Amino acid sequence: MAPPDPRPRQSDPPPLLTMSGITKSFPGVRALDGVDLDVQAGEVHCLLGQNGAGKSTLIKVLAGAHQPDGGDIVWQGAPVVLKSPVAAMRLGIATIYQELDLVEGLSVAENIFLGHEPATAGFVRSRAARATAELLARLGHPEIDPRRLVGELSAAAQQIVSMARALSHDVRLIVMDEPSAALDPDEVDNLFRIVGDLTTGGVAVVYISHRLEEIRRIGDRVTVLKDGRAAARGLPARTTPTRDVVALMTGRDVEYAFPRRTGKATPQEPVLRLQGLARTGEFEPVDLDLAPGEIVGLAGLVGSGRSEILETVYGARRPTAGRVLVDGRPLRPGRVTAAVRAGLGLAPEERKAQALLMLESVTRNVSVSSLARFSRAGWLDRGAERDAARRSVRDLSLHPDDPERPVRTLSGGNQQKAVLARWLLRGCRVLLLDEPTRGVDVGARAELYAVIRRLADDGMAVLLVSSELPEVLGLADRVLVLREGRVVHTAAADELDEHRVLDLVMEGSPSC
Repeated sequence: MAPPDPRPRQSDPPPLLTMSGITKSFPGVRALDGVDLDVQAGEVHCLLGQNGAGKSTLIKVLAGAHQPDGGDIVWQGAPVVLKSPVAAMRLGIATIYQELDLVEGLSVAENIFLGHEPATAGFVRSRAARATAELLARLGHPEIDPRRLVGELSAAAQQIVSMARALSHDVRLIVMDEPSAALDPDEVDNLFRIVGDLTTGGVAVVYISHRLEEIRRIGDRVTVLKDGRAAARGLPARTTPTRDVVALMTGRDVEYAFPRRTGKATPQEPVLRLQGLARTGEFEPVDLDLAPGEIVGLAGLVGSGRSEILETVYGARRPTAGRVLVDGRPLRPGRVTAAVRAGLGLAPEERKAQALLMLESVTRNVSVSSLARFSRAGWLDRGAERDAARRSVRDLSLHPDDPERPVRTLSGGNQQKAVLARWLLRGCRVLLLDEPTRGVDVGARAELYAVIRRLADDGMAVLLVSSELPEVLGLADRVLVLREGRVVHTAAADELDEHRVLDLVMEGSPSC
């Protein structure tokens, strides 16, 4: 399919923003290779592409965080040079990154007005608190306390604070990078309401998401990036077939099919057993048996206790009741080392902050939980470590096949594979997956689904948490549905559908 390249008609207003021929290279990588982008005032312009397609680099150029090697930027009809994020903000360009850049040790109000504190006759704090309350009310979250430390807030509330910070400036264009990733359906509806209010007021939004159904719902036009180039520009968001968008992103058709479940194996003793496991204020008693080769999914809204259950099983949180057993032996509660020794591995939701050593190589990230295997008389056998890591990443088809490459240079999907390779090398028997495809593009998702299913087919037990209901229903053999910390329903995945699960998590009552 030839990529559309629509030209403005005579009646069209001039674009608010035009980026022409933008190039940017890093050592060994040409991240942007002549990208064009134009954005109209008051529109939602969706920017799509696989991980590594150039989206992050392009928005960092727009935010003033990267300087382009070539190309031109025109803002409101005049050429500009965005030398820094401050320069971009002064023009009215704000960016909300997927990895939120908030200061956890400061209050909500201090984060929102950091660097441009309002003051009247020296009364900074009271003025900032009032202005913060007004912004949060505008965003539909008046319950967030302006005095509360940001580090104490949920991921969804932190996303709202980041949006309020952007709106505290006189913005004309807001870039939103995966803004719905940490939000439940009601919060996504509120986000779309906010975006609609902004565009009605003439503010432009550049919206980045891997959730293609959101694009049809909120977008006006779409630009698709592939390998640092614009594969298509200005596609109509609501009428372009999803299959065409996926083909442009990946260069091939990708079916949204999950790997076929294998036939029912001979019943086995559970490798993992939860008996009345609970944490006061987070989740009520959970009972669960998980057998080798089985995938069990936890479905529920953000805040339903899904991630807290995984972290308690892993020992990162201490239960207030119940116990975790592996092969019939109880684990020492609240001890990660005991869980790892027993054969448990966790791929957490925030892989960059909680799982990966971003400045280290793939080898070091994969081997970090197994270093004792490569120690000889107090010395680390680097060659054996590298060879073992290479075998693990090749088993998962990690790309590029270079164990010495810094893990920070990998795409989101390949970073997730590095985390899985760590536990494959460790020989773990129970894999705990929290949002395994968060921030991962559609092509890489299919690869990760195949990896997870293969690990299960090889005998690994998997406990899966995902905000994407099709993902839970498509991967899991059984599903536990959670609502406000309670298991309200348990069933085989093929006995459920999305509507049934949503009914249960919104208005469910205990049943099984």
